[in-house]
Amino acid sequence: MRSGFIDKLIERIRRVQPEEVQNYLVRLAHEKGFLERIFDALQEGVIVTDIQGKIQFINAAAAQLFGVEPEEAFGRPLEEKLRGLNSLRMTGKLHSDGRELPVVIQIKRPAMGRGDVTMQGVRFVLAYDGQSVWEINAFDGKTEPERLPPDHDDAKQMIELADLDGPLADYKARGNAVELIGKEELEATPVYKLKLTLKNGDVKYVYLDAANYLELKVSSKSQREGSEHTEDEYYSDYKPVNGVLIAHAIETRVDGQTENQIIIEKIEANVTMDDGIFKMPVKAPEKKPSGP
Repeated sequence: MRSGFIDKLIERIRRVQPEEVQNYLVRLAHEKGFLERIFDALQEGVIVTDIQGKIQFINAAAAQLFGVEPEEAFGRPLEEKLRGLNSLRMTGKLHSDGRELPVVIQIKRPAMGRGDVTMQGVRFVLAYDGQSVWEINAFDGKTEPERLPPDHDDAKQMIELADLDGPLADYKARGNAVELIGKEELEATPVYKLKLTLKNGDVKYVYLDAANYLELKVSSKSQREGSEHTEDEYYSDYKPVNGVLIAHAIETRVDGQTENQIIIEKIEANVTMDDGIFKMPVKAPEKKPSGP
């Protein structure tokens, strides 16, 4: 093949406009039969838009991932169908020690979170307002809010929960470090094992499904009554919520024994939340003893 032909070919490619390439991809996506079957057989999501950003094709993997119907998405703006998450309200049940307790978890950007658990009319609250973590532990007879120190395990967990994106997203900018340990099996499922070092120095081991990169397990160390324990969280029953796959079942095991399990029954995305629900209530003033 002579170099003159290559030069002409390169020059022709340079003259191709982005609109032509995009239109060609749209035509390919609409081809029935062979190409359509190839696209739908891919595990990776495929979405094709026109020059205006309107969806012209979405394969089965992308439709499942983002929780949309292909027919409904066709012709709609991409940003309309794949909106991000600004807030989440999760309602479900906490199973612990043979009891089933109602639980409500609320998260709002930029970094606010709150969890409420109710037992026989008594409520436990753990919340983070973006600055500090506080709790009302009525289960222990404490009805007034108390601020937790930032190094408290419950405080750390709530701060992590309040992060809608998770510590792996843009981890370097957050001051976190990630190291790939290797590939192994977790209960017969191939997984990638990552060592995650948080900005505060805490180390966690994250196990990602090798097929879809969903978190299946997170292991860490915790301090309880002066001794160190291994805490494992198992995530399962992933379902799409506003284009994001979220685990609807979370099991916590301490030293290999199941401690509790949360089953999420309902998730509401991008609901309006007042910032006030995340702020610690003002303690009621103590009553001074009356004089004689």
